[in-house]
Amino acid sequence: MTVAQRIEKNRKDKKDLVDRGCSHGILVFDRTEPIGWCQYGPMEELPRIDAGRKYRKISLDNKGKRLWRVTCFCVDRKYRNRGVASLGLQAALHSIGKKGGGLVEAYPATRRGALAVWFGTVSMFEDQGFALVAPFGKSNVLMRRSVKNGFSGRVKHH
Repeated sequence: MTVAQRIEKNRKDKKDLVDRGCSHGILVFDRTEPIGWCQYGPMEELPRIDAGRKYRKISLDNKGKRLWRVTCFCVDRKYRNRGVASLGLQAALHSIGKKGGGLVEAYPATRRGALAVWFGTVSMFEDQGFALVAPFGKSNVLMRRSVKNGFSGRVKHH
């Protein structure tokens, strides 16, 4: 599959989720201007990770909890390095708590570069209580944390 085909498939898959009312995401605004986005959702909504052989090699126990994933961030260039992605993550965790909580998984980048823009950074997830579980590919790690039902979190407004 070419990059263009993959992009088109991703768009179609996301549109299908939205059309079915099964898509989760956080939009971050500066007053009325959207400046950031954080994608999250239950495992069933974001299953592509399960197919990866690196993921399958990691022996994971969900401890009977619902599994959620934080998979993607996008921040307007003018607002990068100002805590926008962190704010989106905080809001996603708050929303997960309101939806019953569970185990939350993330795949942040371990080196600076384009990947960090999409997956977030290890320090951002550590600041929100995530713990390192295992290496995940050449430049990412798998991190997890538990979120209790009703978790209110601390969404800081900047």
